[in-house]
Amino acid sequence: MEGSKQRSCSGHGITYTATHEIDPNVNKRKGIIPLMTIKSQLNESMKDAMRSGDEVRKRTVRMALAAVKQAEVDKRTELDDMAVMSLIQKEIKNRGESLEEAKKANRADLMEANEAEIKVLEAFLPEAIPDEQLRTLVQDAINETGAASPADMGKVMKIVMPRVAGRAPNNRVSATVRELLQK
Repeated sequence: MEGSKQRSCSGHGITYTATHEIDPNVNKRKGIIPLMTIKSQLNESMKDAMRSGDEVRKRTVRMALAAVKQAEVDKRTELDDMAVMSLIQKEIKNRGESLEEAKKANRADLMEANEAEIKVLEAFLPEAIPDEQLRTLVQDAINETGAASPADMGKVMKIVMPRVAGRAPNNRVSATVRELLQK
């Protein structure tokens, strides 16, 4: 039998022979890469941070996981990657606001802590979309919807946001939409 393997085992007075097929390509399949969800990446990152003693990463990821868990409890359902990315972006926005407040108060310690937390959280988001590509996506959506004025901003945003898919903060997308609709 080609591609099969026989095993014999005896113990406790019982002898059996098992024959099973072996797929020679099982480890050679291309294109099948198990993808981790962002939530599982957060969990793994927290475990790594605990092992390595990285307090900033541990604290930041723990806060992000708490926000995810709270949202799941509130909605009574498990969040998908898009919702988790949205929560991470919200956390980055909150820390950005805290960073601005720390700058106003001349608190270098808080500025440093918020910057470190932002860097940790940004690692879980996809690479940011360049301005030119964002403008192209927005212009395509404007053409697709036939939007002509800032009053049509909602129609355009409804089409652009799924295409951006967490690669740009909402305020950046809306500013680009507003700018292109005012022309």
